[in-house]
Amino acid sequence: MMMIRLTPVMTLAALALAGCANNAGARPETAPSADVPPPATTPAANDAQMSAVAHPDIWPSPKWPLKHDPATEARIAALVARMTPEEKVGQILQADICCVTPADVKKYHLGSVLNGGNSGPYGDDMAPKEKWLQLADEFYKASVDKSDGGVGIPVIWGIDAVHGNSNIIGATLFPHNIGLGAAHDPKLIERIGRATAVEIRTTGQEWTFAPTVTVPQDYRWGRAYEGYSSNPKLVSDYVGAMIRGLQGPPSNGPLLKGPYVIASTKHFLADGGTEGGKDQGDAKISEQELRDIHGAPYVPAIENGVATVMASFSSWNGVKMTGNKSLLTGVLKDRMNFDGFVVTDWNAQGQVKGCTNTDCPQAINAGVDMYMAPDSWKGLYKSLLAEVKDGTVPMSRLNDAVTRILRVKMRLGVFEAGKPSSRPYSGQWDQLGSPEHRAIAREAVRKSLVLLKNSGSVLPIKPGAKVLVAGDAADDVARQSGGWTLSWQGTGLSNKDFPGATTIWKGLDDAVTSAGGKATLSPDGSYAARPDVAIVVFGETPYAEFQGDRQTLQLSPRLLDGPLATMKKLKAQGIPVVAVMITGRPLFMNPVLNTADAFVTAWLPGSEGEGVADVLVAGKDGKVRYDFTGRLPAAWPATAKAHGDVLFPYGYGLSLADHPAWQTLSEDPGVEAADSGNVWLDKGQPAPSWSLLVTAPDGSDETRVTATPATALDGRVKIATVNSDVQEGARQFAVESGPATIAVGTHSPVDITRETNGELMLTFAMRVDSAPAAAPTVAMACGDGTCDASVPLPMPLATGSWTTWGIPLKCFADRGMAMDSVAKPFALNLQGPATVSLSRVALGTTADRKVACPE
Repeated sequence: MMMIRLTPVMTLAALALAGCANNAGARPETAPSADVPPPATTPAANDAQMSAVAHPDIWPSPKWPLKHDPATEARIAALVARMTPEEKVGQILQADICCVTPADVKKYHLGSVLNGGNSGPYGDDMAPKEKWLQLADEFYKASVDKSDGGVGIPVIWGIDAVHGNSNIIGATLFPHNIGLGAAHDPKLIERIGRATAVEIRTTGQEWTFAPTVTVPQDYRWGRAYEGYSSNPKLVSDYVGAMIRGLQGPPSNGPLLKGPYVIASTKHFLADGGTEGGKDQGDAKISEQELRDIHGAPYVPAIENGVATVMASFSSWNGVKMTGNKSLLTGVLKDRMNFDGFVVTDWNAQGQVKGCTNTDCPQAINAGVDMYMAPDSWKGLYKSLLAEVKDGTVPMSRLNDAVTRILRVKMRLGVFEAGKPSSRPYSGQWDQLGSPEHRAIAREAVRKSLVLLKNSGSVLPIKPGAKVLVAGDAADDVARQSGGWTLSWQGTGLSNKDFPGATTIWKGLDDAVTSAGGKATLSPDGSYAARPDVAIVVFGETPYAEFQGDRQTLQLSPRLLDGPLATMKKLKAQGIPVVAVMITGRPLFMNPVLNTADAFVTAWLPGSEGEGVADVLVAGKDGKVRYDFTGRLPAAWPATAKAHGDVLFPYGYGLSLADHPAWQTLSEDPGVEAADSGNVWLDKGQPAPSWSLLVTAPDGSDETRVTATPATALDGRVKIATVNSDVQEGARQFAVESGPATIAVGTHSPVDITRETNGELMLTFAMRVDSAPAAAPTVAMACGDGTCDASVPLPMPLATGSWTTWGIPLKCFADRGMAMDSVAKPFALNLQGPATVSLSRVALGTTADRKVACPE
């Protein structure tokens, strides 16, 4: 079997046909004839300047499966007639539990609450399962309290249960969607949806912000792993299955009587088609492409009665989706017959032209029914109430939004269900991470694995083998689970946070031992007894949303260089190597593919790491336990260049019986070094296009630190290389006298507005070797110095140990920093003699010591 490479003259259709013809073990029925539909002529496609106004008549018109029940409609109408404007406005607002109390829910008649990725009950993101249910009861009781004469409509709680009930300690964590896409198994998807719904119900929530039905077209995008596939047909095949798993059959109701929750397809529309793969960016595409690629999954979603749709942060041809009436109302509601309600993404209303987070009538007038206003809800309540009363928001539009929300709540059955703890499945902790659910997840892991190289007879690993398990990702549940896992970014976690989970290492150890062999864990690949085979587990570290955006399809050198060196060392010693990659996307991996004897893409498998061993390790009798059946859900790149040549096409994947002759690949990525990814200094070295600087406080007398030892500011600052967590992984700055500034800067300012809205922090790893007498400040600066802002560090500063500091970006924004033009994201100002060492500067969500914003 020959490798398939896409040349500039190959069409997508020809590529797909080649993939089917040359893909041993592939299932042709799961591989459509092309990654994307062919071009077609639409009104937008013919415009020289593509329009952001949709033409509903060219869109499909699926049938909404639920008929209006006259009794229910009369009940809804009676409620709406009784509601005051204050109650109606409250009903269309959703507040984050970080920023709302049960008393607020009662006072403002709020229709919904949510927990963001870093929010947990009573301020504890790692709260035990019982606390989630306890708080759900408190919100519910407050919402139905009619002591003030109100109508008392039950609140609903939305949660990002995107790969299992992944906010809750002990829950089953299924593979992220890209891995499920590799399984090409819609029936499996429905079972996963059902298991997820049950686990959500145990902790008292009723609504999941899933499934993500994006169709990623650029895998530089930080949310690409949330999409099942780049192929709209495969995504469409999955959508109905997942919705049926979560909500039950379309005619089902009331949902809370069964093991169900309401679902939300997201993000409407074309979040996976933005220019450059930029999260919250602009999809500059024709209406035909918008419809046929990104709109396709919404047909089965609507046909299966999805209860809610989340509008995207992103734009279409320059207009934010949250404010695009032609799409939200004209296409989704009027043409496609969606009869549920539309909710915004996190403060997305603030990105609509002419809006702020606390004032945006444009969104509801465009077709939004509920504002996800985590910390802005109170300001929105005030402005929307005024705009309803002065006619800016027509009462008819508000009534329609409230009616849609009440209709979903009636279908849910929340009016009759009682408090969350009294409902079926609530508090049934044996269902949370149950053996049955973990078995489904384990099955999903083994079905998701894709074998891209299989030279010789290294796989499956034979009984009695001595197996070395290496790589820094082998024994790390958080690493194999990715973002949206217990925390927003999935960072700052350890294996103890995942009771019941199994790492890839533990799964391999159990399987090898059961087959009469011996496994040894050694992350750096060293060993005392020579192994028969080595498995090196490596890959991406967790990220979510824009934190995962990349400029190229490369793995950061800090994540690749060590494992690759380990593989080469082992190969040089004649030891066969199996590379197992943890990743949320296809990446340029030619150096690893050339080095390893076998290459397995494990995606982000979640909590059941033994699913990897199920396929890699033979049984005690030497027979294959499970073969590789996973096939690529998106093309695998031949270079790190986005939209460049393809090495392996969509639908490609080997079985254990396949041993194609290997042709050595070019190891030239075709692009310059990987971008910083909001990591500006790592191991003491600045990222590409960034510089480590020593200057006077006013920015003059600048010295760029390129080698050590060095001096700056007329010899007042001495710079040396010191050790951190790795040898020579930091730079030390000894300031002998007078003021000095240590900074990281660039000549191409960056826009971190999204990150500021996302409540990220500026983090820096620093060791104070000799403390200054006066408090240092940390500043951000624009290129021209007109919008600098600084925050003091609290004194006294402990000396002698490494500390990761975190300063919320909003601290700088609130003090006047223009977050869309940051040239120096970090500038440490020292006023007198001091010695500090610096190893890393980046954006992040975790820190050893967090600095409060100054008053």
